[in-house]
Amino acid sequence: MKNQEEKIVVLTAYDHPTARIVDEVGIDAILVGDSLSNVVLGYENTLSVKMKEMLHHTKSVARANPNSLLIGDMPFGSYQVGAKEAVKNATKFIQEGGAEAVKIEGGKESVSKVEKIIDAGIPVMGHLGLTPQKILQLGGYQPRGKTAKEAQKILKEAQMLEEAGAFSVVLESIPQELGKIITEKLEIPTIGIGAGPHCDGQVLVFHDLVGLTEFSPKFAKKYINLDSFIEKAVKEFRKEVKSKEFPNQEHSYNMEKEELNKLKSNLEENS
Repeated sequence: MKNQEEKIVVLTAYDHPTARIVDEVGIDAILVGDSLSNVVLGYENTLSVKMKEMLHHTKSVARANPNSLLIGDMPFGSYQVGAKEAVKNATKFIQEGGAEAVKIEGGKESVSKVEKIIDAGIPVMGHLGLTPQKILQLGGYQPRGKTAKEAQKILKEAQMLEEAGAFSVVLESIPQELGKIITEKLEIPTIGIGAGPHCDGQVLVFHDLVGLTEFSPKFAKKYINLDSFIEKAVKEFRKEVKSKEFPNQEHSYNMEKEELNKLKSNLEENS
């Protein structure tokens, strides 16, 4: 697709019904992102989600049998401790979760793990720029690569990931100029999220796209505000239950008249 200059479309999904919808419209790849942590599970950031939670949701997405490439996001602590543990956890995403690839954050410090996971037969997507698993170290969610020195570092690390065998790399929250340079320098596809229009593809968090998050970053376009539609529906349900409008005959079941008469007769005999 990169060679043919066809843009690659990626979305997150964390459950079966969402994965089914995303796949049916022809999304190229589905990422079960560690953003599950704050977007769905209510944690403060992505650092709190565990392997068991990531696997649980990856299985749910996999059961939709998507045609899209299914990528499992390696959570914080699942690969930082060493290559052996990284391979073990990546294998779980494939064997237990039903994923077809994994994503790992970081550059220089992650290259050795990327190589080992690929040696084990598992495709790896890299992730550079703003890496949310390092927010404690970085001091927040500020864009990265805005200075020439840091931009050069990100470019070098992207090249290192390519050399290590990564099939793609996510570029998050970097200047569009840097996104363009990295995309032109790499043979593997770049997937941007806040990295400008020049990347080979784009990824967004599903809940940002449909308006189900309270806060959306600058790079997230809200295509619909489902939050307001859902709130309206819930309010209507509450009102109708309180006013005894729901359920009505349309939403109720009925016994056959003969069976109802038998029941009443039995109740009278036993009273």
